[in-house]
Amino acid sequence: MPSVFSDLSPYPIVQAPMAGGASCPELAAAVCDAGGLGFLAAGYKTPEAMYQEIKQLRGLTERPFGVNVFMPQPSLADPGALEVYREQLSGEASWYETPLGDTDGSLDDAYEAKLAILLDDPVPVVSFTFGCPSRAALDAFTKTGTLTVVTVTSAAEAQAAQWAGADAVCVQGIEAGGHQSTHHDDPQADGTSSGVGLLTLVTQVSEAVQLPIIAAGGLMRGSQIAGALAAGAEAAQLGTAFLVAPESGANALHKRAMTDPLFPRTELTRAFSGRPARGLVNRFIREHGRYAPAAYPQIHHMTAGLRKAAATAGDPQGMALWAGQGHRMARQLPAGELVEVLVAELESARESLVTGAPS
Repeated sequence: MPSVFSDLSPYPIVQAPMAGGASCPELAAAVCDAGGLGFLAAGYKTPEAMYQEIKQLRGLTERPFGVNVFMPQPSLADPGALEVYREQLSGEASWYETPLGDTDGSLDDAYEAKLAILLDDPVPVVSFTFGCPSRAALDAFTKTGTLTVVTVTSAAEAQAAQWAGADAVCVQGIEAGGHQSTHHDDPQADGTSSGVGLLTLVTQVSEAVQLPIIAAGGLMRGSQIAGALAAGAEAAQLGTAFLVAPESGANALHKRAMTDPLFPRTELTRAFSGRPARGLVNRFIREHGRYAPAAYPQIHHMTAGLRKAAATAGDPQGMALWAGQGHRMARQLPAGELVEVLVAELESARESLVTGAPS
């Protein structure tokens, strides 16, 4: 792996930071020890919980790893729209016998406190989602020796990250599972027609900035990684592919749903969080997706109890089953073994490009 990534991991494979529990220390350690770059997800965690996971991961591996942090969000939610959606979900609350969550909580996900910990006790890599940090914040990480990565969904966002002083960008295509990491949530841009596919986006960004690129979005095979690298990326980030690994902290129902014929497709929806996120289409999305307002993280907090109750009841139809477009290609392999398989597929694809033989 050339450039800034060469000292981090032998292979150009990054395990995506999946907030909500999937990206636990055990998963990150397994990926790191296999030669990839493992990530922890600080999103939705308290600063203390983030610190404890970092401490645990350091006890499991001596390899470099990363931590992902959510950027603070502006207060754009319409109180009236929130109340209408709360009424829309009243039947779910009755069905699962749990109250809807409070939407008056903090919008910053304890951003400053998490940055203070990461600057005081530096980790090798810190990435950012839902926006770009200030130049002062990125410069502070540079002084500690931490590599900074900003997740982007357009060439314009990549240019903003370069101007702010980021060391690299994670380019997220429309195929990606979970939340679309746009820097500004635009309700007018909802729908797949507004998104850009990964290979096109990687090329656009590579022509717009002079920063190393991590490609993310729907990647499940080594041959796809080869395509992303050929398009201009220096590494590939995979989330759904690692979500089903035994080391993943994802709910067992979520893991099984990846290849369950009952869930044949994904869709971008605001139903669970108020921000566009790609998940397996289930009853909850079908019934509520069209009514969910642009209100993140308020809707996330409103539905938290419902999602937990659905999981407890063994009902995937009420859960947020985040998944990329390639979810049906998920392989239930230990994370380290999956890294090895991906590397072998990548090398085979590269060889076929040189020799012309099929991979």
